[in-house]
Amino acid sequence: MVVSLTLRRDKLIVDLDDGRTILVPLEWYPRLLHASPKERKNWQLLGGGYAVEWPDLDEHIGVEGLLAGRRSGESRRSFQRWLDGRRGEASAKRRLPGSTTRRAAGLSGPER
Repeated sequence: MVVSLTLRRDKLIVDLDDGRTILVPLEWYPRLLHASPKERKNWQLLGGGYAVEWPDLDEHIGVEGLLAGRRSGESRRSFQRWLDGRRGEASAKRRLPGSTTRRAAGLSGPER
């Protein structure tokens, strides 16, 4: 079971209750690789330590998979949809409060 977890810029380090430490490259888990520091810090243990979850990222990693050397099983297509969604959220956050685009306001055609 997981007793502690550390995320470095490019590595996931997991300490187990039997004394072993598992170190894997973050590129194995693209959602973690592309996460903000705040998102990476928001994790919790599941099932008494048999898995780790990052709720902001919808990422779950089980100890069994780590021990077996399994990378994320997410398809490229699924990951790309997730990444595109994050880009959309980021651009929406950059808009000023109360501002709308012409399309969002139901306007079309050239400005008058």
